[in-house]
Amino acid sequence: MSVASDMSGQGKPTIVLVHGAFAESSSWNGVIADLKRRGYPVLAAPNLLRGVQNDAAYVRSVLDTVSGPVVMAAHSYGGVVMTEAADGVSKVKALVYVASLSPDTGESVATLGAKFAGSKLFQAIKSVPFTLPDGSTGMDQYVDPDRFPEVFAADVDTETAELMAVTQRPASAEAQQGGVTKAAWKTIPSWTLITKQDQAIMPDLQRFAAERAGSTVVEVEASHAVAVSQPGVVADLIDTAARATAG
Repeated sequence: MSVASDMSGQGKPTIVLVHGAFAESSSWNGVIADLKRRGYPVLAAPNLLRGVQNDAAYVRSVLDTVSGPVVMAAHSYGGVVMTEAADGVSKVKALVYVASLSPDTGESVATLGAKFAGSKLFQAIKSVPFTLPDGSTGMDQYVDPDRFPEVFAADVDTETAELMAVTQRPASAEAQQGGVTKAAWKTIPSWTLITKQDQAIMPDLQRFAAERAGSTVVEVEASHAVAVSQPGVVADLIDTAARATAG
């Protein structure tokens, strides 16, 4: 069964959303509600957070279920996954990076994060061992719940930020360290929402990546959790990208 991209004859593209590390699909709830009011079909793809290649393969399988044109939007580490997953997929018409990273081939979250100092995220990470299917040990990474509001969601109300801290999904160390082998932004037009109060992915790093990708940039006074704190701004940029690449 495929996800139709035509609603009420409007022919709008399907918006495929990809969450990042330390989050889950409900982080897009406000954006989803806004986009649906505008008549867009929306699909929030699960991001497995196990490793770039594995995560991208899964997201690409989700794309295969969608009929018609697609606009993808990704938050944080989700941008790394989107960069790999969308490459060569002709139905993907636009990429929207939200407080995110658009790596070049060979780059990872870790290598890009090292380019610009100041992020509070890595100092707030807690690592927890888990058993892999082959019996070996991997490491899951969480944001310390006590520091989550400050580092990840400083402009989100306290109650919501505390809930986000509890429901965060961990990313494996491999997800943070693995590099991309493809860069979809080289062939697909992109838009980037830069979060000027971000304590997780530094604004200067977001600007560096966006400029290199030739991305259309919008800047906003927001924390890393902009999809929660300012969903309308995120939906506006996705709508802009969809309209610019329609037809």
